[in-house]
Amino acid sequence: MDYQTLTPKELTQIKTLGQLKAAGYQSKSIKEELRDNLILKIKRKENVFEGIWGFEDTVIPDIERAILSRHNINLLGLRGQAKTRIARMMTQLLDEYIPVVFGAELNDDPLQPLTTFAKDLIEEKGDNTPIGWWHRSDRYTEKLATPDVSVADLIGDVDPIKAATMKLSYNDERVIHYGLVPRSHRSIFVINELPDLQARIQVALFNILQEGDIQIRGFKLRLPLDIQFVFTANPEDYTNRGSIVTPLKDRIESQIITHYPKSIEIGRRITAQEANLKGKPVENIFVPELMKDLIEQIAIEARGSEFVDEKSGVSARLTISAYENLISAAERRMYMNGESNTIIRIADLIGVIPAITGKVELVYEGEQEGAGLVAYNLIGKAIRKQFVNYFPSPEQKKKSKDGNPYVLPLAWFGEGNELDILASQADKDYKTSLQSVPGLEEVVTQLVKEVPEKEKEFFMEFALHGLAEFSQLSKKVLDTGLQFKDLFSSMFDMGPGDEDDLEEDDL
Repeated sequence: MDYQTLTPKELTQIKTLGQLKAAGYQSKSIKEELRDNLILKIKRKENVFEGIWGFEDTVIPDIERAILSRHNINLLGLRGQAKTRIARMMTQLLDEYIPVVFGAELNDDPLQPLTTFAKDLIEEKGDNTPIGWWHRSDRYTEKLATPDVSVADLIGDVDPIKAATMKLSYNDERVIHYGLVPRSHRSIFVINELPDLQARIQVALFNILQEGDIQIRGFKLRLPLDIQFVFTANPEDYTNRGSIVTPLKDRIESQIITHYPKSIEIGRRITAQEANLKGKPVENIFVPELMKDLIEQIAIEARGSEFVDEKSGVSARLTISAYENLISAAERRMYMNGESNTIIRIADLIGVIPAITGKVELVYEGEQEGAGLVAYNLIGKAIRKQFVNYFPSPEQKKKSKDGNPYVLPLAWFGEGNELDILASQADKDYKTSLQSVPGLEEVVTQLVKEVPEKEKEFFMEFALHGLAEFSQLSKKVLDTGLQFKDLFSSMFDMGPGDEDDLEEDDL
Protein backbone atom coordinates (compact mmCIF):
# COMPACT_ATOMS: atom_id res chain seq x y z
CA MET A 1 0.00 0.00 0.00
CA ASP A 2 1.35 3.43 -0.96
CA TYR A 3 0.32 6.16 1.47
CA GLN A 4 0.77 8.88 -1.17
CA THR A 5 -1.81 7.36 -3.52
CA LEU A 6 -4.57 6.92 -0.93
CA THR A 7 -7.70 9.02 -1.37
CA PRO A 8 -8.98 11.17 1.53
CA LYS A 9 -11.78 8.66 2.09
CA GLU A 10 -9.28 5.78 2.28
CA LEU A 11 -7.00 7.74 4.62
CA THR A 12 -9.78 8.45 7.12
CA GLN A 13 -10.52 4.72 7.32
CA ILE A 14 -7.14 4.24 9.02
CA LYS A 15 -7.86 4.12 12.76
CA THR A 16 -4.70 2.79 14.44
CA LEU A 17 -0.97 3.44 14.45
CA GLY A 18 -0.32 -0.07 13.09
CA GLN A 19 -2.56 0.53 10.07
CA LEU A 20 -0.84 3.88 9.51
CA LYS A 21 2.61 2.28 9.47
CA ALA A 22 1.37 -0.44 7.13
CA ALA A 23 0.13 2.23 4.73
CA GLY A 24 3.67 3.59 4.47
CA TYR A 25 3.16 6.90 6.30
CA GLN A 26 6.28 8.95 6.93
CA SER A 27 6.53 12.09 9.05
CA LYS A 28 6.96 15.34 7.21
CA SER A 29 7.41 18.88 8.57
CA ILE A 30 4.85 21.50 7.59
CA LYS A 31 7.47 23.45 5.65
CA GLU A 32 8.32 20.33 3.64
CA GLU A 33 4.61 19.70 3.14
CA LEU A 34 4.08 23.23 1.78
CA ARG A 35 7.15 22.95 -0.40
CA ASP A 36 6.21 19.57 -1.93
CA ASN A 37 2.63 20.61 -2.69
CA LEU A 38 3.81 23.93 -4.18
CA ILE A 39 6.21 22.08 -6.48
CA LEU A 40 3.34 19.91 -7.71
CA LYS A 41 1.14 22.94 -8.38
CA ILE A 42 3.92 24.80 -10.21
CA LYS A 43 4.56 21.76 -12.41
CA ARG A 44 0.84 21.49 -13.17
CA LYS A 45 0.65 25.24 -13.94
CA GLU A 46 -2.01 25.65 -11.24
CA ASN A 47 -2.74 29.03 -9.65
CA VAL A 48 -2.02 28.77 -5.94
CA PHE A 49 -3.43 32.16 -4.97
CA GLU A 50 -6.71 32.25 -6.86
CA GLY A 51 -8.37 35.67 -6.86
CA ILE A 52 -5.23 37.62 -5.91
CA TRP A 53 -4.76 40.12 -8.75
CA GLY A 54 -1.80 42.32 -9.58
CA PHE A 55 0.78 40.26 -7.69
CA GLU A 56 1.45 37.69 -10.43
CA ASP A 57 4.89 39.06 -11.31
CA THR A 58 5.87 40.63 -8.00
CA VAL A 59 4.56 39.35 -4.67
CA ILE A 60 3.48 35.80 -5.55
CA PRO A 61 6.87 34.74 -7.02
CA ASP A 62 8.50 36.05 -3.82
CA ILE A 63 6.10 34.02 -1.67
CA GLU A 64 6.70 30.89 -3.73
CA ARG A 65 10.46 31.32 -3.42
CA ALA A 66 10.10 31.73 0.34
CA ILE A 67 8.03 28.53 0.61
CA LEU A 68 10.55 26.63 -1.52
CA SER A 69 13.25 27.90 0.84
CA ARG A 70 11.24 26.75 3.90
CA HIS A 71 11.16 30.29 5.25
CA ASN A 72 8.93 32.01 7.75
CA ILE A 73 7.37 35.02 6.04
CA ASN A 74 6.65 38.64 6.89
CA LEU A 75 4.24 40.37 4.49
CA LEU A 76 5.04 44.06 4.70
CA GLY A 77 2.69 46.60 3.18
CA LEU A 78 0.05 49.25 3.69
CA ARG A 79 -3.50 48.36 4.65
CA GLY A 80 -5.82 46.74 2.17
CA GLN A 81 -3.13 44.92 0.16
CA ALA A 82 -4.49 41.35 0.62
CA LYS A 83 -1.80 40.34 3.12
CA THR A 84 -4.12 38.35 5.39
CA ARG A 85 -5.96 36.82 2.45
CA ILE A 86 -2.67 35.51 1.04
CA ALA A 87 -1.80 33.98 4.41
CA ARG A 88 -5.19 32.26 4.61
CA MET A 89 -4.83 30.87 1.11
CA MET A 90 -1.57 29.13 2.03
CA THR A 91 -3.71 26.40 3.62
CA GLN A 92 -4.44 25.22 0.06
CA LEU A 93 -0.82 24.03 -0.06
CA LEU A 94 -1.30 21.69 2.89
CA ASP A 95 -2.19 18.00 2.58
CA GLU A 96 -5.95 17.55 2.82
CA TYR A 97 -5.64 15.32 5.89
CA ILE A 98 -2.78 14.48 8.25
CA PRO A 99 -2.81 11.84 11.02
CA VAL A 100 -2.73 12.86 14.70
CA VAL A 101 -2.63 10.93 17.97
CA PHE A 102 -6.28 10.83 18.96
CA GLY A 103 -6.94 12.98 22.03
CA ALA A 104 -3.52 14.66 22.04
CA GLU A 105 -3.76 18.32 23.00
CA LEU A 106 -1.17 19.49 20.45
CA ASN A 107 -2.21 17.22 17.55
CA ASP A 108 0.95 15.15 17.81
CA ASP A 109 2.42 13.33 14.84
CA PRO A 110 1.99 9.59 15.59
CA LEU A 111 5.59 8.87 14.56
CA GLN A 112 7.04 11.93 16.32
CA PRO A 113 4.97 12.48 19.48
CA LEU A 114 5.53 15.75 21.28
CA THR A 115 3.51 15.71 24.50
CA THR A 116 3.80 13.41 27.47
CA PHE A 117 0.21 12.28 26.87
CA ALA A 118 0.97 11.12 23.31
CA LYS A 119 4.24 9.44 24.29
CA ASP A 120 2.65 7.55 27.18
CA LEU A 121 -0.31 6.48 25.03
CA ILE A 122 1.91 5.10 22.27
CA GLU A 123 4.10 3.34 24.81
CA GLU A 124 1.02 1.76 26.40
CA LYS A 125 -0.94 0.75 23.30
CA GLY A 126 1.74 0.50 20.62
CA ASP A 127 0.27 -0.26 17.20
CA ASN A 128 -3.23 -0.10 18.69
CA THR A 129 -2.82 3.63 19.47
CA PRO A 130 -5.95 5.37 18.11
CA ILE A 131 -5.40 7.74 15.20
CA GLY A 132 -7.47 10.77 14.21
CA TRP A 133 -7.38 12.86 11.04
CA TRP A 134 -6.90 16.62 10.90
CA HIS A 135 -8.23 18.57 7.91
CA ARG A 136 -6.14 21.37 6.42
CA SER A 137 -8.90 23.94 7.01
CA ASP A 138 -8.33 23.49 10.76
CA ARG A 139 -4.57 23.87 10.51
CA TYR A 140 -4.64 27.65 10.47
CA THR A 141 -4.46 29.98 13.47
CA GLU A 142 -4.66 33.76 13.26
CA LYS A 143 -3.99 36.29 16.00
CA LEU A 144 -4.37 40.04 15.73
CA ALA A 145 -1.54 41.71 17.64
CA THR A 146 -2.90 44.12 20.21
CA PRO A 147 -1.14 45.81 23.15
CA ASP A 148 -2.94 43.54 25.64
CA VAL A 149 -1.59 40.27 24.17
CA SER A 150 0.48 38.47 26.80
CA VAL A 151 3.15 35.79 26.74
CA ALA A 152 0.62 33.44 28.33
CA ASP A 153 -1.77 34.03 25.41
CA LEU A 154 0.86 33.09 22.85
CA ILE A 155 3.09 30.58 24.65
CA GLY A 156 1.19 29.35 27.69
CA ASP A 157 1.25 29.35 31.49
CA VAL A 158 0.77 27.16 34.53
CA ASP A 159 -2.92 26.51 35.18
CA PRO A 160 -3.50 26.32 38.97
CA ILE A 161 -7.10 25.15 38.49
CA LYS A 162 -5.93 22.22 36.38
CA ALA A 163 -3.28 21.41 39.00
CA ALA A 164 -5.83 21.44 41.81
CA THR A 165 -8.45 19.47 39.88
CA MET A 166 -6.00 16.79 38.79
CA LYS A 167 -4.13 16.91 42.14
CA LEU A 168 -0.82 17.47 40.40
CA SER A 169 2.32 19.30 41.45
CA TYR A 170 3.29 22.51 39.69
CA ASN A 171 6.37 20.60 38.55
CA ASP A 172 4.23 18.32 36.41
CA GLU A 173 4.06 19.17 32.70
CA ARG A 174 0.36 18.33 32.65
CA VAL A 175 -0.52 21.50 34.63
CA ILE A 176 0.56 23.69 31.71
CA HIS A 177 -2.16 25.44 29.75
CA TYR A 178 -0.69 25.85 26.29
CA GLY A 179 -1.08 29.10 24.37
CA LEU A 180 -1.91 29.67 20.73
CA VAL A 181 1.57 28.95 19.40
CA PRO A 182 1.98 25.41 20.83
CA ARG A 183 -1.61 24.62 19.83
CA SER A 184 -0.61 25.57 16.28
CA HIS A 185 1.88 22.70 16.11
CA ARG A 186 1.90 21.37 12.52
CA SER A 187 -0.14 24.41 11.40
CA ILE A 188 0.18 27.83 9.81
CA PHE A 189 0.27 30.51 12.51
CA VAL A 190 -0.39 34.11 11.49
CA ILE A 191 0.21 37.24 13.58
CA ASN A 192 -1.43 40.28 12.01
CA GLU A 193 -0.04 43.79 12.59
CA LEU A 194 3.16 42.51 14.20
CA PRO A 195 4.49 46.01 15.14
CA ASP A 196 1.52 46.40 17.52
CA LEU A 197 2.84 43.52 19.62
CA GLN A 198 4.74 44.85 22.63
CA ALA A 199 8.52 44.49 22.33
CA ARG A 200 8.76 42.13 25.32
CA ILE A 201 6.16 39.86 23.71
CA GLN A 202 8.05 39.90 20.41
CA VAL A 203 11.14 38.76 22.33
CA ALA A 204 9.21 35.68 23.47
CA LEU A 205 9.06 34.58 19.83
CA PHE A 206 12.85 34.53 19.37
CA ASN A 207 13.41 30.97 20.53
CA ILE A 208 10.42 29.62 18.66
CA LEU A 209 11.64 31.02 15.37
CA GLN A 210 15.30 30.14 15.85
CA GLU A 211 15.16 26.81 17.69
CA GLY A 212 11.56 25.79 17.14
CA ASP A 213 10.90 25.22 20.84
CA ILE A 214 9.23 26.99 23.77
CA GLN A 215 9.94 27.67 27.45
CA ILE A 216 7.22 28.15 30.05
CA ARG A 217 7.72 29.43 33.59
CA GLY A 218 11.11 27.84 34.14
CA PHE A 219 9.96 24.34 33.18
CA LYS A 220 12.73 22.21 31.79
CA LEU A 221 10.52 21.65 28.80
CA ARG A 222 11.53 21.44 25.20
CA LEU A 223 8.79 21.23 22.61
CA PRO A 224 10.28 21.18 19.09
CA LEU A 225 7.27 22.81 17.49
CA ASP A 226 6.64 22.46 13.78
CA ILE A 227 5.01 25.71 12.65
CA GLN A 228 4.91 27.82 9.48
CA PHE A 229 4.89 31.42 10.71
CA VAL A 230 3.40 34.20 8.62
CA PHE A 231 3.46 37.77 9.92
CA THR A 232 1.81 40.83 8.46
CA ALA A 233 2.91 44.38 9.18
CA ASN A 234 2.65 47.92 7.97
CA PRO A 235 5.92 49.76 7.32
CA GLU A 236 7.67 50.62 10.58
CA ASP A 237 7.15 54.33 10.16
CA TYR A 238 3.41 53.87 9.53
CA THR A 239 2.57 55.35 12.95
CA ASN A 240 4.33 55.58 16.27
CA ARG A 241 2.40 52.61 17.66
CA GLY A 242 5.47 50.41 17.57
CA SER A 243 7.88 48.55 15.35
CA ILE A 244 9.33 45.10 14.83
CA VAL A 245 12.31 44.59 17.13
CA THR A 246 15.46 44.07 15.11
CA PRO A 247 16.42 40.57 16.40
CA LEU A 248 12.93 39.29 15.58
CA LYS A 249 13.07 40.77 12.09
CA ASP A 250 16.43 39.08 11.66
CA ARG A 251 14.88 35.70 12.51
CA ILE A 252 12.09 36.03 9.90
CA GLU A 253 13.84 34.70 6.84
CA SER A 254 11.78 36.34 4.06
CA GLN A 255 10.22 39.79 4.19
CA ILE A 256 7.98 40.36 1.19
CA ILE A 257 6.74 43.82 0.24
CA THR A 258 3.19 44.09 -1.06
CA HIS A 259 1.71 46.98 -3.07
CA TYR A 260 -1.50 48.50 -4.38
CA PRO A 261 -2.86 47.70 -7.87
CA LYS A 262 -0.57 49.19 -10.49
CA SER A 263 -3.32 49.83 -13.02
CA ILE A 264 -6.98 50.75 -13.14
CA GLU A 265 -7.74 47.45 -14.90
CA ILE A 266 -6.37 45.41 -11.99
CA GLY A 267 -8.19 47.62 -9.50
CA ARG A 268 -11.46 47.10 -11.36
CA ARG A 269 -10.99 43.35 -11.30
CA ILE A 270 -10.43 43.37 -7.53
CA THR A 271 -13.43 45.65 -6.91
CA ALA A 272 -15.74 43.53 -9.07
CA GLN A 273 -14.61 40.38 -7.29
CA GLU A 274 -14.89 41.71 -3.74
CA ALA A 275 -17.96 43.99 -3.88
CA ASN A 276 -20.87 42.46 -1.98
CA LEU A 277 -23.82 42.87 -4.34
CA LYS A 278 -25.72 39.84 -3.18
CA GLY A 279 -29.46 40.44 -3.28
CA LYS A 280 -29.13 43.67 -5.27
CA PRO A 281 -30.91 43.97 -8.63
CA VAL A 282 -27.60 44.37 -10.47
CA GLU A 283 -29.07 43.01 -13.68
CA ASN A 284 -31.39 46.05 -13.73
CA ILE A 285 -28.71 48.64 -13.00
CA PHE A 286 -26.41 49.48 -15.89
CA VAL A 287 -22.91 50.65 -14.93
CA PRO A 288 -20.93 52.33 -17.74
CA GLU A 289 -17.30 51.28 -18.04
CA LEU A 290 -16.24 54.87 -17.46
CA MET A 291 -17.89 54.86 -14.04
CA LYS A 292 -15.90 51.78 -13.03
CA ASP A 293 -12.75 53.64 -14.05
CA LEU A 294 -13.82 56.68 -12.05
CA ILE A 295 -14.21 54.62 -8.88
CA GLU A 296 -10.64 53.31 -9.25
CA GLN A 297 -9.39 56.79 -10.15
CA ILE A 298 -10.72 58.14 -6.85
CA ALA A 299 -8.44 55.73 -4.96
CA ILE A 300 -5.48 56.67 -7.15
CA GLU A 301 -6.10 60.36 -6.48
CA ALA A 302 -6.41 59.68 -2.75
CA ARG A 303 -3.06 57.87 -2.68
CA GLY A 304 -1.42 60.92 -4.24
CA SER A 305 -3.34 63.61 -2.37
CA GLU A 306 -1.49 66.10 -0.20
CA PHE A 307 -4.39 65.93 2.27
CA VAL A 308 -4.12 62.15 2.79
CA ASP A 309 -1.41 60.52 4.91
CA GLU A 310 0.61 58.50 2.42
CA LYS A 311 2.22 56.47 5.22
CA SER A 312 -1.21 55.16 6.16
CA GLY A 313 -2.16 54.25 2.62
CA VAL A 314 -5.57 53.99 0.98
CA SER A 315 -7.05 50.53 1.24
CA ALA A 316 -8.58 48.65 -1.67
CA ARG A 317 -11.64 48.57 0.59
CA LEU A 318 -12.27 52.18 -0.44
CA THR A 319 -13.15 51.25 -4.02
CA ILE A 320 -15.08 48.18 -2.91
CA SER A 321 -17.24 50.18 -0.47
CA ALA A 322 -17.59 53.03 -2.96
CA TYR A 323 -18.82 50.67 -5.68
CA GLU A 324 -21.34 49.11 -3.29
CA ASN A 325 -22.62 52.58 -2.35
CA LEU A 326 -22.81 53.55 -6.02
CA ILE A 327 -25.05 50.59 -6.81
CA SER A 328 -27.14 51.33 -3.73
CA ALA A 329 -27.64 54.96 -4.82
CA ALA A 330 -29.09 53.79 -8.14
CA GLU A 331 -31.10 51.06 -6.41
CA ARG A 332 -32.67 53.57 -4.00
CA ARG A 333 -33.59 55.92 -6.85
CA MET A 334 -35.10 53.06 -8.83
CA TYR A 335 -37.37 52.09 -5.91
CA MET A 336 -38.38 55.69 -5.21
CA ASN A 337 -39.51 56.22 -8.80
CA GLY A 338 -41.07 52.82 -9.31
CA GLU A 339 -38.71 52.06 -12.19
CA SER A 340 -37.67 48.58 -13.25
CA ASN A 341 -34.31 49.62 -14.76
CA THR A 342 -31.88 52.49 -14.39
CA ILE A 343 -28.38 53.61 -15.31
CA ILE A 344 -25.69 54.92 -13.00
CA ARG A 345 -25.17 58.70 -13.11
CA ILE A 346 -22.12 60.82 -12.36
CA ALA A 347 -24.18 62.56 -9.67
CA ASP A 348 -24.43 59.20 -7.87
CA LEU A 349 -20.78 59.70 -6.89
CA ILE A 350 -21.98 62.07 -4.18
CA GLY A 351 -23.39 58.96 -2.53
CA VAL A 352 -19.94 57.36 -2.27
CA ILE A 353 -18.53 60.15 -0.07
CA PRO A 354 -19.37 58.22 3.13
CA ALA A 355 -17.38 55.29 1.75
CA ILE A 356 -14.36 57.53 1.24
CA THR A 357 -14.30 59.55 4.46
CA GLY A 358 -13.80 56.50 6.66
CA LYS A 359 -11.10 54.98 4.47
CA VAL A 360 -8.55 57.80 4.38
CA GLU A 361 -6.29 59.08 7.14
CA LEU A 362 -5.95 62.84 6.77
CA VAL A 363 -2.89 64.93 7.55
CA TYR A 364 -3.32 68.19 9.47
CA GLU A 365 -4.19 70.20 6.36
CA GLY A 366 -6.80 67.60 5.41
CA GLU A 367 -8.36 67.76 8.86
CA GLN A 368 -8.61 71.53 8.48
CA GLU A 369 -10.40 71.12 5.15
CA GLY A 370 -12.75 68.48 6.54
CA ALA A 371 -13.13 64.83 5.54
CA GLY A 372 -16.28 65.45 3.50
CA LEU A 373 -14.73 68.24 1.44
CA VAL A 374 -11.55 66.25 0.85
CA ALA A 375 -13.65 63.31 -0.41
CA TYR A 376 -15.65 65.64 -2.67
CA ASN A 377 -12.43 67.09 -4.08
CA LEU A 378 -11.01 63.61 -4.71
CA ILE A 379 -14.09 62.81 -6.78
CA GLY A 380 -13.55 66.05 -8.70
CA LYS A 381 -9.92 65.22 -9.40
CA ALA A 382 -10.89 61.77 -10.65
CA ILE A 383 -13.44 63.30 -13.03
CA ARG A 384 -10.87 65.82 -14.27
CA LYS A 385 -8.31 63.07 -14.87
CA GLN A 386 -10.70 60.85 -16.81
CA PHE A 387 -12.34 63.73 -18.69
CA VAL A 388 -9.36 64.28 -20.98
CA ASN A 389 -9.46 60.60 -21.99
CA TYR A 390 -12.80 61.24 -23.70
CA PHE A 391 -13.03 64.99 -24.38
CA PRO A 392 -10.48 67.61 -25.45
CA SER A 393 -9.25 69.89 -22.68
CA PRO A 394 -11.48 73.01 -22.49
CA GLU A 395 -8.41 75.11 -21.68
CA GLN A 396 -6.68 74.09 -24.92
CA LYS A 397 -9.81 74.33 -27.04
CA LYS A 398 -10.28 77.94 -25.99
CA LYS A 399 -7.16 78.81 -27.98
CA SER A 400 -7.77 76.34 -30.80
CA LYS A 401 -8.24 77.59 -34.37
CA ASP A 402 -10.92 74.94 -34.85
CA GLY A 403 -13.11 76.71 -32.36
CA ASN A 404 -14.40 75.76 -28.95
CA PRO A 405 -16.78 72.74 -29.17
CA TYR A 406 -18.24 73.67 -25.78
CA VAL A 407 -19.31 77.16 -26.83
CA LEU A 408 -23.06 76.44 -27.17
CA PRO A 409 -23.67 74.87 -23.75
CA LEU A 410 -21.38 77.41 -22.08
CA ALA A 411 -23.25 80.26 -23.78
CA TRP A 412 -26.56 78.84 -22.54
CA PHE A 413 -25.33 78.86 -18.96
CA GLY A 414 -23.84 82.31 -19.56
CA GLU A 415 -27.33 83.61 -20.25
CA GLY A 416 -28.23 82.88 -16.64
CA ASN A 417 -29.71 79.41 -17.10
CA GLU A 418 -29.23 76.73 -14.43
CA LEU A 419 -29.44 72.93 -14.46
CA ASP A 420 -30.25 70.77 -11.44
CA ILE A 421 -29.38 67.08 -11.36
CA LEU A 422 -31.28 65.62 -8.41
CA ALA A 423 -30.35 62.40 -6.61
CA SER A 424 -33.89 61.00 -6.74
CA GLN A 425 -34.78 62.34 -10.19
CA ALA A 426 -36.60 59.84 -12.41
CA ASP A 427 -34.72 58.68 -15.51
CA LYS A 428 -37.21 60.41 -17.79
CA ASP A 429 -36.79 63.77 -16.03
CA TYR A 430 -33.01 63.29 -15.90
CA LYS A 431 -32.83 62.84 -19.66
CA THR A 432 -35.19 65.78 -20.30
CA SER A 433 -33.04 68.07 -18.14
CA LEU A 434 -29.83 67.20 -19.96
CA GLN A 435 -31.49 67.44 -23.39
CA SER A 436 -32.57 71.00 -22.50
CA VAL A 437 -28.97 72.24 -22.66
CA PRO A 438 -28.32 73.38 -26.27
CA GLY A 439 -25.34 71.77 -27.96
CA LEU A 440 -24.61 69.35 -25.11
CA GLU A 441 -25.72 66.27 -27.02
CA GLU A 442 -23.65 67.34 -30.05
CA VAL A 443 -20.58 67.66 -27.83
CA VAL A 444 -20.93 64.00 -26.86
CA THR A 445 -21.83 62.58 -30.28
CA GLN A 446 -19.03 64.49 -32.03
CA LEU A 447 -16.22 64.09 -29.50
CA VAL A 448 -16.80 60.66 -27.93
CA LYS A 449 -16.36 57.73 -30.26
CA GLU A 450 -19.10 55.11 -30.51
CA VAL A 451 -21.23 56.17 -27.56
CA PRO A 452 -23.99 53.59 -26.92
CA GLU A 453 -27.44 55.14 -26.99
CA LYS A 454 -28.14 54.18 -23.38
CA GLU A 455 -24.94 55.97 -22.22
CA LYS A 456 -25.56 59.22 -24.11
CA GLU A 457 -27.06 61.12 -21.16
CA PHE A 458 -24.38 59.69 -18.87
CA PHE A 459 -21.67 61.23 -21.05
CA MET A 460 -23.65 64.46 -21.35
CA GLU A 461 -23.62 64.77 -17.56
CA PHE A 462 -19.96 63.75 -17.51
CA ALA A 463 -19.21 66.61 -19.91
CA LEU A 464 -20.84 69.09 -17.52
CA HIS A 465 -18.85 67.76 -14.56
CA GLY A 466 -15.65 67.95 -16.59
CA LEU A 467 -16.34 71.55 -17.63
CA ALA A 468 -16.92 72.39 -13.98
CA GLU A 469 -13.63 70.76 -12.94
CA PHE A 470 -11.83 72.82 -15.60
CA SER A 471 -13.47 75.98 -14.17
CA GLN A 472 -15.72 76.55 -17.17
CA LEU A 473 -18.89 76.11 -15.13
CA SER A 474 -19.93 76.36 -11.52
CA LYS A 475 -20.98 73.17 -9.72
CA LYS A 476 -22.77 73.47 -6.41
CA VAL A 477 -23.75 70.66 -4.06
CA LEU A 478 -27.39 70.90 -3.03
CA ASP A 479 -29.11 68.95 -0.27
CA THR A 480 -30.93 66.97 -2.95
CA GLY A 481 -28.33 66.83 -5.72
CA LEU A 482 -26.13 69.12 -7.84
CA GLN A 483 -26.63 72.42 -9.60
CA PHE A 484 -24.70 73.69 -12.65
CA LYS A 485 -24.62 77.33 -13.67
CA ASP A 486 -22.36 79.98 -15.14
CA LEU A 487 -19.09 80.36 -13.27
CA PHE A 488 -19.06 84.17 -13.18
CA SER A 489 -22.65 84.64 -12.11
CA SER A 490 -22.09 82.20 -9.25
CA MET A 491 -19.41 84.47 -7.81
CA PHE A 492 -22.02 87.09 -7.00
CA ASP A 493 -24.24 84.78 -4.97
CA MET A 494 -21.57 82.83 -3.12
CA GLY A 495 -22.76 81.56 0.21
CA PRO A 496 -20.93 79.85 3.04
CA GLY A 497 -20.10 76.22 2.29
CA ASP A 498 -19.99 76.57 -1.51
CA GLU A 499 -17.36 74.05 -2.54
CA ASP A 500 -17.57 74.90 -6.22
CA ASP A 501 -15.70 78.17 -5.82
CA LEU A 502 -12.53 76.78 -4.27
CA GLU A 503 -9.31 77.68 -6.01
CA GLU A 504 -8.16 75.03 -8.46
CA ASP A 505 -4.95 74.54 -6.47
CA ASP A 506 -7.04 73.56 -3.45
CA LEU A 507 -8.65 70.77 -5.41
